[in-house]
Amino acid sequence: MTHADKKAAKKQDEANKDAAVAQAKADKKKTESQSEANEAAADANLKNAKKAQ
Repeated sequence: MTHADKKAAKKQDEANKDAAVAQAKADKKKTESQSEANEAAADANLKNAKKAQ
């Protein structure tokens, strides 16, 4: 493995880590959005149930 190969491998490694971090952040946002949507749906269901009484 030449010095250039090692440098390229290191850069690729860093890019992979950056991509993994970006993906984790995106997943977290998606999960938070889903939680908010679920809470809104639960609130709506509760209001509908109270109206039905």
